[in-house]
Amino acid sequence: MSEDFDKTPDRAPSADIRWRNAWTAGTSAQRIPELVSEIYDEAPAPVRTKLLEYLLRPVGPLALVTIATGAFAHLLHRLTRDATPISSDDAARITSDHVLELACYVEQCSPHALERIGSLIADSQMGVATMSGSALLLALGARSTSR
Repeated sequence: MSEDFDKTPDRAPSADIRWRNAWTAGTSAQRIPELVSEIYDEAPAPVRTKLLEYLLRPVGPLALVTIATGAFAHLLHRLTRDATPISSDDAARITSDHVLELACYVEQCSPHALERIGSLIADSQMGVATMSGSALLLALGARSTSR
């Protein structure tokens, strides 16, 4: 029985494998959070900060400190009226796994917020050039036509 556990891989799947799994596990419209996470993983710092800004708009203070085991708690100051934008240092603390949990939450509480990400990706040359960015645009298009 211990042999079964010895054969399990110890490392996490690569981004390419995660993308393929997200795309093939079901319809693309159902895998939007995974694609958002992949885009975040591949994006340069300015796009990452904008992506976080879009995703955090519908999130309240309680969710902000609980999503991804508090990974976004350091951004609690952003909920004030005179909030400063997210810095690249703030974005550097956030991993693609954290963004996956955030995107799943946002998909539940405010699905229209994810649709705004499509415009961010479409406006970014990097976003459309990546496989994840193109897949996200296709998934968002499929999602909007299915409604």
